Amino acid sequence: MINILMVEDDIDISTLLTKFLEQYGMKVESVQTPKAALNSLKLNHYDLIILDLTLPQMDGLELCKLIRKEYDTPIVISSARSDLTDKIIGLEYGADDYLPKPYEPRELVARIQTVLRRYRPTLQNKENDFEIDEGKMQIKYKGEVLNLTTAEYEILRLFLFNPGTVLTRDYLANNAESISWESGERTIDVIVSRIRNKIDDDPKNPRYIHSIRGAGYKFTP
Repeated sequence: MINILMVEDDIDISTLLTKFLEQYGMKVESVQTPKAALNSLKLNHYDLIILDLTLPQMDGLELCKLIRKEYDTPIVISSARSDLTDKIIGLEYGADDYLPKPYEPRELVARIQTVLRRYRPTLQNKENDFEIDEGKMQIKYKGEVLNLTTAEYEILRLFLFNPGTVLTRDYLANNAESISWESGERTIDVIVSRIRNKIDDDPKNPRYIHSIRGAGYKFTP
């Protein structure tokens, strides 16, 4: 689960985006003021911050600057202010991306995923069976690079980043960019079957990828 702090004073926008991002395995806490955002950051860990610029109490650019002094959490600015100066200052103050409103929510998802890939270049499980290099889009299994298609890489990557979590077929399809939205459950099952073959994971007695009846799959490291 990706934990996101959204700083947005427009409740309609924050409600819409929160519901949309939940479909992609993102849990959103929304606050409306800079003070509330700073308090939340003291109390909780977040994987990413979505930051509006036009806020009460303090301009979003100043809030961005304050956050970056204390935290290394990735920041995506989401603002109706499309002036180039705002964008430049935001990036200079430590923002990782700047997305001018209006935009399609799916583009925000893509921007978030791209930023997080930069912050999570490698991952290994405790037993070192798997190692993922996001820069090269490669996954090693017991030290050997797996020969994966793009779809197989994306699905296995999702498993590795969500150990012990039941992932529905819809979630897997929606979060694998190479899989079309029209793809059915059977497409995901075929891809998972191919992954299992490449890591010698017996579906009747699985070590890693477990089928959860009526739900989806769960990866056990």
